[in-house]
Amino acid sequence: MPNLNARIECRQGDIANQPDLEAVVNAANAELRPGGGVAGALHRAAGPALDSACRPLAPIKPGQAVLTEGFELPNRYVIHCLGPVYGVDEPADELLAACYRHALELAETHEIRRLGFPALSAGAFGYPAAEAARIALATVVQTLPTCPHVERVRFVLFDAASHDLFQHTLESLKPRT
Repeated sequence: MPNLNARIECRQGDIANQPDLEAVVNAANAELRPGGGVAGALHRAAGPALDSACRPLAPIKPGQAVLTEGFELPNRYVIHCLGPVYGVDEPADELLAACYRHALELAETHEIRRLGFPALSAGAFGYPAAEAARIALATVVQTLPTCPHVERVRFVLFDAASHDLFQHTLESLKPRT
């Protein structure tokens, strides 16, 4: 049965501190190692067991997603996605959309009802923020009807400008009544 009631929301905050979500998505590197940004924050909060759990799953390719436990995070799971490096990994738009689609498919497979995404590829990977927001939100809106277990998708944005951009983009995708 298609999911037509799932809620999509945008919040400014810390992806590593979303205790009401069952899973958070990591903006991972190919080796699934701790790094800067989202990956660093999630690995620090989850503790060293996350790094150990990731090692046998690496490397992953742009567009792919894998799942681990959340360990010391307040979330049961972490879904690790490798977004494309803008200007390097092509076709970047298809690879970025694949990240969101594959993460939602993993959530559906594991019956995860509430998950949080960062703005994948929009930081150190250089994806233009407006285009990253459009691809992210359009892909989630398109994919959610095939994920009946997913009730809520939250985009957790680090700063006010990113939050406002994602919120405005989300509102532009809603049908006019």
